[in-house]
Amino acid sequence: MTLRDAAALAVDALGPTRVRMLADGVESGRSDTALRTAVPVPGYAEIARAVRAAQTDADVPDAVAAAYLRGVADGYARSADAERVEIVWSGPGTHAVPVRSTAQALVELCAGAQAELLLMTYSARPHPPVIEALVAARTRGVRVSVVVETLQGANGAIGGAEPAAAFLGVPGVELWHWPPGARTETGSKMHAKIATADRLALLVSSANLTEAGVARNIEAGLLVRGGHAPRRAAEHVDQLIATGVLARLFPAVPG
Repeated sequence: MTLRDAAALAVDALGPTRVRMLADGVESGRSDTALRTAVPVPGYAEIARAVRAAQTDADVPDAVAAAYLRGVADGYARSADAERVEIVWSGPGTHAVPVRSTAQALVELCAGAQAELLLMTYSARPHPPVIEALVAARTRGVRVSVVVETLQGANGAIGGAEPAAAFLGVPGVELWHWPPGARTETGSKMHAKIATADRLALLVSSANLTEAGVARNIEAGLLVRGGHAPRRAAEHVDQLIATGVLARLFPAVPG
């Protein structure tokens, strides 16, 4: 194992604070035994042993190894500060483990948008809190784009009204779809369920944008704030549109 690999393992397993403590021990010249027993937490001794072995194999001086460990710890801490991830759930909750609800997370994501909102869903039915949040976003001048499956694209797997109809009460909403004629594989579905706000926040969930999906069913997802994921998700959809994979379903709803 290289020192790079050992340092990455250390920060993933122990976190930046304990890696800095390990760096202090390395720099101060502690013996291997003292280094392994310096912090009495599970896994620390094994990590310290791996770091020390990698340092020895590479013949890296203590001061240099300590500086490297601190750099890895600082980079990890900055990345963690920039990106926050929460799990969100639909359906019944528990008192022992409180969690964010999908509906709450989605409404808050919409409420915080200042420039653009992108939603993708397979099935959709009007859920008043979500629709109200989207209408409020449009009132603020936020561009709202929704990618939906169609009854034709679902090929009988979705019943009732077109999923796009759920958003017709949102003035100025842009509706997109994956035209069945553009699908190269028989039976392919537009099955993604995501929401992004200003390319700074991303909700990825198993929940469709229906009352059942965001509130009643047991569904799970992740809310990511910061980092690269929100921007990359929006950029991917941009490219699907630019290359003609996704197309306008019909002109924007008047508003």
